[in-house]
Amino acid sequence: MKKFALTAFFGMIVASSFAQSGTNSPYSMYGLGVLAEQSSGFNRGMNGLAYGFRERNQVNYMNPASYSNVDSLTFLFDAGVSLQLTNFKEGGKSVNAKNANFEYVVASFRAAKHLGISFGVIPYTNIGYNYSNTNNINEATQTDNDKTTYTNTYDGEGGLHQVYLGAGWEPFKGFSFGANVSYLWGDYTRSVVNSYSDSYVNTLSKTYSAEVRSYKLDIGAQVNFPLSKKDDMTVGVTYSLGHKLNSDPECQIISNNTQTAVADTTTYTIDNGLAIPHVIGIGALWTRNNQLRVGVDYQWQKWKDVESPIYSNSSYYLADNMFKDRHKITLGGEYCKGEKARNFLGRVHYRAGVSYATPYLVINGNDGPKEISASLGFGIPIMNGYNNRSMLNISGQWVNQNANGLIKENSFRINIGFTFNEKWFSKFKVD
Repeated sequence: MKKFALTAFFGMIVASSFAQSGTNSPYSMYGLGVLAEQSSGFNRGMNGLAYGFRERNQVNYMNPASYSNVDSLTFLFDAGVSLQLTNFKEGGKSVNAKNANFEYVVASFRAAKHLGISFGVIPYTNIGYNYSNTNNINEATQTDNDKTTYTNTYDGEGGLHQVYLGAGWEPFKGFSFGANVSYLWGDYTRSVVNSYSDSYVNTLSKTYSAEVRSYKLDIGAQVNFPLSKKDDMTVGVTYSLGHKLNSDPECQIISNNTQTAVADTTTYTIDNGLAIPHVIGIGALWTRNNQLRVGVDYQWQKWKDVESPIYSNSSYYLADNMFKDRHKITLGGEYCKGEKARNFLGRVHYRAGVSYATPYLVINGNDGPKEISASLGFGIPIMNGYNNRSMLNISGQWVNQNANGLIKENSFRINIGFTFNEKWFSKFKVD
């Protein structure tokens, strides 16, 4: 069984390395793409609540300080997928799109007393869209038999992923800290093709591409203290280092004449033109009688300081004021009567959460979409004669992205995560 778990884990790492984007959002044409949902299966039931959680039987990689609380006798392996249906609305028109995505695969174990280790693959951004629009040129001056039209076609794919290795240590009771060191990699290709129904008019293509091979560093700390005999509080903080990605984004302009088959190509490159922001998170979790957990998280992503490459007026350059700082607040919690409750329903974890995030994109000088989301979820214990410690995490999430004058998105996502909890390190007595 141990060999099976390891084989499955590394097999999924390879599979996730080649995974494609799990989005159809036109908003992924900006920046590094749509920010991925980075929480694991049990967090998603609470809409991503994470900073104050110290679960001994779940992998909470959003705060690496939590690894110090991993059960000393077990090896944890967690993998998740999602199914998503999104409705796009603009100008009275509505379109639906479906996605299925392999989300993450992570593992954790106790390496020494009060020292936990975790590793895995998680997403960072997703890019995936394809749409077009067609209009007439100088409609007022053209006859019904001679109307030239032009079509703009927008296409993009790619995204960034991270493979991490982390550790969390509790040097003394009630205080722990940890870090994740990640290899951040991925690429993207975006194109805009301007074509005409009149074959004598040149087709203009703009292709934007980049390849990322860099690092990511996340650190965290947690302080746990009692409030009463039945109540305690955990406060967690995290920090993610913002930095340049040592990537040289490229813009290629191609003017093609279909009559002469002659193409004129111009290529622009920006040295070290991509970056990720500094991110600060803080959260608090109140626990009552080890059954009820209620918490709040706040996250500040400093996107305002990040420049973005754009092509304008026959020039490709880094522009500021393309982003705003993103602020996100999450409220959530879970209830479980107890892992040793007499009936099955008493052992189920019941979860819920809501979030609000301010816009961080600036589109044509205006704020991009704000985000409102909510979730409900369940942690269902796997009960059999061999293993009663593993858990199936299922949740439903609703995400609304809305901005005046822009596309409105309503997404419903089903998240399925399986936490395999294998008893590796227990000692057996020999009679």
